[in-house]
Amino acid sequence: MKKRYPLGNYGLGWVLLALFLVSWALQTWTGWRKFEAEQAVQQQSAEFFGADGYVWDWAQATFENWQSEFLQLLAMAVFTSFLIYKGSAESRETEDETLDRLERIERRLDSLVPSSVPRESAPREETRS
Repeated sequence: MKKRYPLGNYGLGWVLLALFLVSWALQTWTGWRKFEAEQAVQQQSAEFFGADGYVWDWAQATFENWQSEFLQLLAMAVFTSFLIYKGSAESRETEDETLDRLERIERRLDSLVPSSVPRESAPREETRS
């Protein structure tokens, strides 16, 4: 039986989109309230559009947030897909590295087992935990 999710197969995307839109709306609203207060102190009317309108402060705040947050996240995602620290938990061995490792293990085993006894019939050592 196929498991059904309340938001479909793209639930994570929908939730992240909703959180993004809510936070963007809150940034817009709180920024507008601050802009209104600053304009009132200067005894000017608060306008959304125009040369001195709120839209310019809003755009600056939006792009600063996108630059600092989204570009960092994008860079981290892109860079980690190409530039993995070798030996870390996230890095994977290539097929060649795996084969090299197996060959080293086999050579070591061959050096431990006398050459007159075939490896398959050699007695195994007990491993202790």
